[in-house]
Amino acid sequence: MSSAPADAPAPSPARLVAAIVALALGGFAIGTTEFVTMGLLPDVAEGVDISIPTAGHVISAYAVGVVVGAPVIAALSTRLPRRAVLIWLMVAFVVGNSLTALASGYGPLLAARFLAGLPHGAYFGVASLVAASLVAPHLRGRAVSSVMLGLAVSNVAGVPAATWLGQQLGWRSAYWAVVVVGALTSLAVAAVVPSSPGNREATVRTELGALRRPQVLLTLVVGVVGFGGMFAVYSYIAPLVTDVTGMSRGSVPLVLLAFGLGGVLGTALGGRLADVALFRSLVGANVVTGVLLALVQLAARTPVTIVALVFLFAASASTLVVCLQMRLMEVAGEAQMLGAALNHSALNAANALGAWLGGVVIAAGLGYTAPGLVGAGLAVLGLVALTASGLLRRRELRAAAGARLAREQLATA
Repeated sequence: MSSAPADAPAPSPARLVAAIVALALGGFAIGTTEFVTMGLLPDVAEGVDISIPTAGHVISAYAVGVVVGAPVIAALSTRLPRRAVLIWLMVAFVVGNSLTALASGYGPLLAARFLAGLPHGAYFGVASLVAASLVAPHLRGRAVSSVMLGLAVSNVAGVPAATWLGQQLGWRSAYWAVVVVGALTSLAVAAVVPSSPGNREATVRTELGALRRPQVLLTLVVGVVGFGGMFAVYSYIAPLVTDVTGMSRGSVPLVLLAFGLGGVLGTALGGRLADVALFRSLVGANVVTGVLLALVQLAARTPVTIVALVFLFAASASTLVVCLQMRLMEVAGEAQMLGAALNHSALNAANALGAWLGGVVIAAGLGYTAPGLVGAGLAVLGLVALTASGLLRRRELRAAAGARLAREQLATA
């Protein structure tokens, strides 16, 4: 993994902390706008005179924007100075959310959410590379996870606060609040994030060439199916806790809070585990997530056990996300920006896949606990992909060792 240029002075501890906080602030804004729509969906539907199911397409439009924008923007901007790219991505984010708040009808709202999603993956990709370049190699996982903590904290603080604001002052106010945070992020990045050059030798072709790397593709599969299992359950968490566990509707925010806190813990833990043993941590997080999802049917019997389980699988899934981010940056070769950005394309694809499969088994009459088994099954598929990746990695290491030995023998001949 590349680092800062040799002639670039190391930032002071205070400057380093300020830079990481500025980058994490952007993650906080992105996480808030991504998930606040779910909490305000009835208000949005009423505001633009559409049904709630139709309003759900607004969420999908944002996800499609992420999936499309991450690889395209990352490939096109890899040669540009990274701090400038971050600022312009936040400017685009502000524009997309401003258009959301100003949307007069369903069509403009759908287009605005798509535009707001475009910078999402690319921002995290660039921010992860910048954060990693500011610290020593053995601390890169923690630096990247610190940036992603902004996304995790948004589920604990940003989304509830923006949802409350939208309910009190109208749904558009939630997006105006996001606009303010996005603008502050642009200013903070410009003020405290050190300049970082792009990769002058990169081209769009070489960047997209990372998609031909088997290790990149296998890691993306792990992200889609492994993390998709979590979304299979989380997408239907409200009816699960009310109809199966027997909790009141007013208790749902408590469960969501447990999920958010688990995400914060898992994100912080994931960075440390990635620094110690990246691939083994990736396998472990996938396995633990699968086991926890398989226990949904048992845990759903009591409020205490379901809240505890939601906290734990949020923690393990968030650990998985950070390890996936680091793994993609490792295996993408020179296309690190694309690799880091693609993680968020995979996660949004996981969102769509998990929600769809969970809905299929519920519609088939198998009940609200059935998505847990779907999630466990998806985690098994993720483990299959990881096994293939591990075997390929072993073969690559043997080939590299053989080539090195041959060069040494030739040199001494």
